[in-house]
Amino acid sequence: MSATAVSVCSVVDDVSVATPSPSPDTLAYSLTLPADLTSPRIARATTRAVLQLHRLEDVTDAAVQVVGELAACACRFTSGAEVYLSLRCREEALRVIFYDGHPRHTHHRLAAACDARRRAALRVLGCVVRACEGEWGFGEAREPGGGTRMWAVLPWRGARGYAGVGDEVG
Repeated sequence: MSATAVSVCSVVDDVSVATPSPSPDTLAYSLTLPADLTSPRIARATTRAVLQLHRLEDVTDAAVQVVGELAACACRFTSGAEVYLSLRCREEALRVIFYDGHPRHTHHRLAAACDARRRAALRVLGCVVRACEGEWGFGEAREPGGGTRMWAVLPWRGARGYAGVGDEVG
């Protein structure tokens, strides 16, 4: 009896055909990080590298600040061992999402107090996002496992202005 390997999975030999060149439109990354003190640094470094790879260096200052603030808050509030980061570009804006394991409180006073603490922890984030003419917020995660979803949207134009790119000298 002869053993012959048969595969029903088609494999693409030419990677250049299957993988488009990195550009702003192809920026879509997800990363699970441990919920500890090193994660904001890792998240910032990853964001910096991803933006450079996708030719978005001019939005890096604002994006790295936002990612660092969200990562620190997620690690501070989570009750789990991990936090989750998502970076996406859609409609000429960078979308940053962090999920942490902190469940939403069912008692309205506890929920209000917790939201106030989270808002206070994200004061710098709010300033950066407003300077970029973007949006941010947080609420219950709709994903399995629950927790809290924090997000920020940084329009490229506003993020470039935050970094001083395109300012006229005169």
